[in-house]
Amino acid sequence: MSDETTFRENAARVAEEYRSIQSRIDRADATGASGKGGKEGAMQAGARPYPELPYSKTHQDKPGSESDLDPRPLYDAPFYKGSGKLEGMATIVTGGDSGIGRSVAVLFAREGADVTVVHLAEDEDAEETRRAVEAEGRRCLVLSGDVSDEAFCRFAVSRTLETFGRLDVLVNNAAFQEHAMALEDITQEHFDRTLRTNLRGYFNMTKAAVPHLPYGGSIVNSGSVTGIRGSKSLLDYSMTKGGIHSFTRALAGQLIPRGIRANVVAPGPVWTPLNPADSPADIVETFGGGSKMGRPAQPEELAPAYVFLASPQTASYITGEILPVIGGY
Repeated sequence: MSDETTFRENAARVAEEYRSIQSRIDRADATGASGKGGKEGAMQAGARPYPELPYSKTHQDKPGSESDLDPRPLYDAPFYKGSGKLEGMATIVTGGDSGIGRSVAVLFAREGADVTVVHLAEDEDAEETRRAVEAEGRRCLVLSGDVSDEAFCRFAVSRTLETFGRLDVLVNNAAFQEHAMALEDITQEHFDRTLRTNLRGYFNMTKAAVPHLPYGGSIVNSGSVTGIRGSKSLLDYSMTKGGIHSFTRALAGQLIPRGIRANVVAPGPVWTPLNPADSPADIVETFGGGSKMGRPAQPEELAPAYVFLASPQTASYITGEILPVIGGY
């Protein structure tokens, strides 16, 4: 038998194997058995179940109120056990009154850190964050101001140093987001406010904090999945989040000689006041439903990533990285 004949017969056997595999899948498709065996609804893989969609139809005036959300965001991570990853440190969390920032503040405190909570004008939410941090046995300084104001950023760092005697970790998290379905709907005022808060605010806080961060200190910036893949209704916001990613990578290289690490957490959809204060109520009702897990994250599902990147115990060899926490690809 010639080599050519042998090759042909082998190819015929492989083709038959192709058809055999195909026929099994065709039968599964026909009977509706494909993909069965899992649970219906949103994916639940946490220590406790998280609210599933639909949520209440809600629309808030900016900057938004966590206390008025239904369901209330879950931020306190009752099953998360601290282990001293930030013991004795002092930290600043901007946008710390609610959402991701509140949960980060609470877990930082649980890991042994004192926390300065910087917020805009949400006094009620900020006081709840203060109570939550103090319940963890740590001190909490609450400051109201605009991070796009360079003088306020210097003030926030100065007050932190006066109160806690040091500054070890900066979390830039404050953000402005307002959707627009058409480019023409984004006014100059709208565009400038997004850039002032999301880019200038991060730059100002970083510039004020870096001279006081010790060798071994860290910066964790809140990016976004929109900075990775864009969002057609958030042109300006996506631009700033991509800018934050690039800023952090460049900053990380510059700060290596000082021993300061800089990284990004890039969340997907998270249930915080940012979104009901942006989107129409009928969109809020199904917010996050397009994620692979079929629901938005709760703030406490994001906060451990900030602890991980902030702590020298867990991320000493990580700088300039972007960590997406988006519920799957």
